[in-house]
Amino acid sequence: MLLLLRFAGKTRAGKAGKGEQGTAHLLSQGQDGPSTTSSRQEIPTLKKKKPIFVPKYCKKTRETASPLQRPAVGLGGTPQGGATRAGTVREAGFWGWPMGSALPSWKVAFETAQHFLKGFSGESPQRCRSRSRDCRTACCLHKTASAGRRARARRTMGNWLVNHWFSAAVLAAWLGINIFLFTYYFLFFDCDERYFYTRAILGSALAWARASAKCLNFNSMLILLPVCRNLLSFLRGTCSCCRRTLRKQLDHNLTFHKLVAYALALFTAVHTIAHLFNLERYNSSQQATDGSLPAVLSKMHLHGSNKWLNPIHSNQTTVEYVAFTTIPGLTGVIITLALILMVTSSTEFIRRNYFEVFWYTHHLFLIYFAGLVIHGIAGLVRGQTEKSMEEVHPHRCAQYLTQKDEDCSHNCCKEPEFGSIPAESWKWVLAPFLLYVFERILRVWRAWQKVVVTKVVMHPGHVLELQMQKKGFRMEVGQYIFVNCPDISLLEWHPFTLTSAPEEDFFSIHIRDAGDWTGCLIDTFQQQMPRIEVDGPFGTASEDVFQYEVAMLVGAGIGVTPFASILKSIWYKFQQADQTLKTKKIYFYWICRETGAFAWFNDLLASLEQKMAESGKADFLTYRLFLTGWNNSIANNVALHFDTATDTVTGLRHKTIFGRPMWNSEFAAVAAAHPRSVVGVFLCGPGALAKTLQKSCHQHSSLDPRKVKFYFNKENF
Repeated sequence: MLLLLRFAGKTRAGKAGKGEQGTAHLLSQGQDGPSTTSSRQEIPTLKKKKPIFVPKYCKKTRETASPLQRPAVGLGGTPQGGATRAGTVREAGFWGWPMGSALPSWKVAFETAQHFLKGFSGESPQRCRSRSRDCRTACCLHKTASAGRRARARRTMGNWLVNHWFSAAVLAAWLGINIFLFTYYFLFFDCDERYFYTRAILGSALAWARASAKCLNFNSMLILLPVCRNLLSFLRGTCSCCRRTLRKQLDHNLTFHKLVAYALALFTAVHTIAHLFNLERYNSSQQATDGSLPAVLSKMHLHGSNKWLNPIHSNQTTVEYVAFTTIPGLTGVIITLALILMVTSSTEFIRRNYFEVFWYTHHLFLIYFAGLVIHGIAGLVRGQTEKSMEEVHPHRCAQYLTQKDEDCSHNCCKEPEFGSIPAESWKWVLAPFLLYVFERILRVWRAWQKVVVTKVVMHPGHVLELQMQKKGFRMEVGQYIFVNCPDISLLEWHPFTLTSAPEEDFFSIHIRDAGDWTGCLIDTFQQQMPRIEVDGPFGTASEDVFQYEVAMLVGAGIGVTPFASILKSIWYKFQQADQTLKTKKIYFYWICRETGAFAWFNDLLASLEQKMAESGKADFLTYRLFLTGWNNSIANNVALHFDTATDTVTGLRHKTIFGRPMWNSEFAAVAAAHPRSVVGVFLCGPGALAKTLQKSCHQHSSLDPRKVKFYFNKENF
């Protein structure tokens, strides 16, 4: 706004001098070449004070750049630091005015500024049709920018559907089943005649409690399946010939596990609150003496053992007593507390900083499932039996319970009988729980197998490398294992990505000091050779790297470990002249905060450079190393040796880049180099970087199946 006013003031100040300058001469010169002028007197003046605009400007929106991308304009109306090019509509001046034209008056300036303020705030540009030509030009610019944003949004949404349609279908099916179960059983317990008398005491809280209980059983059945790692590895192997869209769903196992856990927490809250209302209404009905139907039903335990409906049989019984002394109440409290501890200890902060808390509290799932199975055994919630429904139907006989005389001879004078709702939770969770038990037995058996540590290497940056051997151990690229050190903890198992190649006769991991357990393990190996137990290997998304024609590997810090295995395997494939390798090009990006992190990986990259050069495929691997943390000494050293053939930080041919990657430029370059390829993007790094890369994959993928597509894959442990 201030800049517009300044330009307008400049225009008024020049009216008393040389006169206003037009653009008719510039626009009439066509496309023969740039017209350069050294003085504003060479441009003939026009009598009209109103600036001239090109009528076709608004029609050719596709040829017009965004206003925010236009060249900077000096006070004279020409681009700063250079001459103008006459006759080109795209070389417009300030916000659409042609170069060298007279700047607008105060009124037009205010109109244009007001239009842009309203346009950016969401007001439709259609209101500007009745205004001046200047404002209509501004409206056209706004329409161009809005159309571009809508086109990008449609392309992004289309690419998201192409890449995630199966995940969306699975999520929709899961949500649909939950909604169906809740709705069906809510209506069942709210309308079924067998629970007419129960609803007389409890009201709609009965339906809320029972519907949420069914959803709890369903999600409890699913919660263990995503963490059966051997099952997932088996499925990944059997699905190796399936489409990559189906295989990619296995990489979202932990995401689905968390989603089901949140659903369990939600339905547990609904179930608990509903039963609190139920207990309060049971207690109120027991203490009522007004002869109402709930009061009469609460006293039926005095007439027979099978005729009670209210579990509270005494006026001295409190809600707290029932909650902590009955089987449903006590088990409900226990499994609710266990679920709260498991959910709260699974937050990102706890897992990153206090992994032991997360690990131990998560084993409370055993208590959760044990309590869930026996929770409904006592059968406190009851309904009328089928035999009693035939004899004394509630629609015919409910009124006789409150109005029955002592000499009643009606068929409805017989009192109804009630039975408990059978426990069904064990039917839902038995099969997945047995599957998980088998999974744990298999993992314990593999952990007992002897592991021999053949080599220990301490790398810069406090990174420990362990090379090990184990009988019958077979791996694929990108897989990971769980490691336990009994000298530190008998129960703690931590995941580490394998850095060795399948062609080697050993398997290796790199461990960075990132917590209490890893710090103790590194200190222990510096003093002695402790016993190590290994469980695995387990599959990850990186196994599919050789299924893509082009691969982009992105590692952050120690997150480079899965790609070490991939690059080593590529080195062996080149050495063995493997002709089955489908991958034709690999782009490798490594982002580190300190120079010491590059040290242990330099030898592998140097060997790859040499081997690919000898094989005549020097362009097979393109790698970029990014250093995000440096000091003045590093910068000065790089500046002094800038012209050397090798990098001063890593000693490799490719120079280290200081700063972070510009991912839009990187993806655009890969898309231009491989316009008809399927590109796999693999990341082992933080979640913020994952969101950026996933967004870039959507933006740069084409909806045309014949053109380039980017598929995002992330390591999940």
